[in-house]
Amino acid sequence: MTEQSDGPVLFQVEEEVAIVTLNRPEVRNAVDDATREALGEALSSASQDRSVRALILTGAGKAFCAGGDIKAMQQRLEALPGEVAANGWRRQRHTHHVIDLLHGLAKPTIAAVNGAAAGLGCDLALCCDFIVASEAASFSMSYLLRGLIPDGGGLYFLPRRVGLARAKELIFSARRVDAAEALAIGLADRLAKPEELVVEAQRWARELTQGSGIALGLAKAILDQTFELSAERVFELGGQAQAICYTTDEHRQAVQAFLKK
Repeated sequence: MTEQSDGPVLFQVEEEVAIVTLNRPEVRNAVDDATREALGEALSSASQDRSVRALILTGAGKAFCAGGDIKAMQQRLEALPGEVAANGWRRQRHTHHVIDLLHGLAKPTIAAVNGAAAGLGCDLALCCDFIVASEAASFSMSYLLRGLIPDGGGLYFLPRRVGLARAKELIFSARRVDAAEALAIGLADRLAKPEELVVEAQRWARELTQGSGIALGLAKAILDQTFELSAERVFELGGQAQAICYTTDEHRQAVQAFLKK
C-alpha cells in the first residue's frame, strides 16, 4: 500500500514514521467493514516497509474513534436469526486480525488520541505501545451501554495499563475519563496541546527509534509476553533474541563505532 490520501483510512510516511489516520470525521471515525479493511491494509503496509521505523494512529476531525458503526450494528441485527452468530463470528475474526496487526507490529506504535476514544476506539488506543492524549481527549469503555462486552482487546490490555480493579470499574460503569484523569491513572502516557498532538507523537516516535530496529522488535515481542511467562522462559527467549542480535549489522557497526572513539 502506497501513501493513501483519501478513503476511510489515510496513510502517509514522514521521516520514517508512518501516520495512519482514521478518516470518517462525519461519524466521529466510527469503524465499519470498509474502515476495518483499510486499517488492516495500512498496518500491513507499515509492517512490511523497512523504511518505516514507528507508527502513529490518530483520527481526523474532533474524534479519535467513536467505536463500532451503529448503522453496521443495525444491519447485523436485521440478518436472519440463523445467520447472526455466523456473521458476528466472521466480523470478530476480522477485528481480531486488525488488532493483532497493530499490537504485534515489530515497531513502536503510538496512539495520538485527538478526541473521544470510545468502545473499539478506546481498544485501538490501548493496543498501541504508548498513548499521547490531546488535552481535549476522552476515553470510555462504552460497550455495556450497547449490551456488549469489549471485543477489541480491552479485556486484555486495559487491566495491564490500570490494574484489574480499575479496569473492572471503567468497563462496568462505561463512564467517560477525561485526559487529565487518563494521565493520572496510567491510561495515557503523555498529554499534549491539541494543535501539537501529532508533532509530539512524531517527536516521541523518533526518540524511540534511535537504536537497532531488529533489537527493538525482538525486545518488544518478548516484553509483550512477560506477564504470561515465567522468568525462566523470558530468559530463554532473551537468550535466543540476543544470539540473533549478535549477527546483525547494527550490532557490529555499533561496536566498531564505539571502539573508534
